[in-house]
Amino acid sequence: MTRLDYRTAGESHGRAVLALVEGLPAGIRIDVDLVNAALKRRQGGYGRGGRMKIESDEVRILSGLRNGQTIGSPIMLQIDNKDYRIDDAPDLPNPRPGHADLAGSLKWLTTDCRSILERASARETAARVAAGALVMSLLQQFEIEVVGYVTRVGSVEANLDDGLSLSDLRKLRDENEAYCPDSTAAADMIAQIKQAKIDKDTLGGIVEVKVEGHPPGLGSCMRWQDKLDGRLMQAVGSIQAFKGVEIGLGFGCASRRGSQVHDEIEYDESQRDKPSLGFTRRSNRAGGLEGGMTNGQPIVVRGVMKPISTLLRGLDSVNLETKQPQRSDYERSDIAAVAAASVVAEHVVAFEIARAFLEKFAGDTLGEVRHAYESYLDSARKLGVSAG
Repeated sequence: MTRLDYRTAGESHGRAVLALVEGLPAGIRIDVDLVNAALKRRQGGYGRGGRMKIESDEVRILSGLRNGQTIGSPIMLQIDNKDYRIDDAPDLPNPRPGHADLAGSLKWLTTDCRSILERASARETAARVAAGALVMSLLQQFEIEVVGYVTRVGSVEANLDDGLSLSDLRKLRDENEAYCPDSTAAADMIAQIKQAKIDKDTLGGIVEVKVEGHPPGLGSCMRWQDKLDGRLMQAVGSIQAFKGVEIGLGFGCASRRGSQVHDEIEYDESQRDKPSLGFTRRSNRAGGLEGGMTNGQPIVVRGVMKPISTLLRGLDSVNLETKQPQRSDYERSDIAAVAAASVVAEHVVAFEIARAFLEKFAGDTLGEVRHAYESYLDSARKLGVSAG
């Protein structure tokens, strides 16, 4: 049984970016329109730069499907780059602060940062979004929903009602270019981005991803490598320009007492047939994860994206060849990409949830996975119920 996994390839200005997805069971009908819609949303959001006017991302699925369904073999996803000019792009001897330029040049012993930035570029996230959107077709089979959105840009923070459903969050998010479910905050976010452009500066922010409909027991406490909270933090923390990740209350736990942190448990028989199996909580400060495993409550993951490292006005740097002071070059970039980052976060979380789901409910075909899933739920619902 091949574990669900994916690898990406490609450079910012190479021929294409690619994702190779392995481990999806046979029999899943893939919604290609869903993948392309996710790619389009990643290219949107207020504050994006000129590159997004050049590219119009669409996925080509080169393998792994027959008549629109998975057949169990590796799936190759390709997204062509219209801005293909990697061999003609000039050398870059002066590293840009905040980028991988200097660290990469010292690692690979070169005075030209070009090759490093070509791979370190956030263009690679198009492949990650495609892979995550691909497995959405699996999650939908089990009514598992994943939604990402923006909660902060610069000094503007959204005020969101905890009672909003995921469908409401998605609808409100899609009504503005900030990808924020709070329309008032979204307008203020856009105003701050406009001002940052005037100031030749950039902005960062915070994105949030929520997952609902998943069962308890995804992940494991038996090996640290299998703890789902750690895996989610690694997935989100590896997104370009992300500098911090928290789950549930996260860093807020540090300033509270235990009685204000832990989620007390109740049982509601009317909720027994839901994936949570009837176990409810008075709060969800744990963000749906305890001991490295899902506990049946919504998963809540947040990530902080630093301001874009490429500034219109440049920053002080050093020429690697002469060791003399030199301003960093301006490479076409964004003023703020927090909205796009929320799309990336949504899809890397989706992939990690799908991976954990298939680890617990393994099977070569969708039918086998479904049987394992339903058998588990049936057994879990009988816990503590006497035969008599």
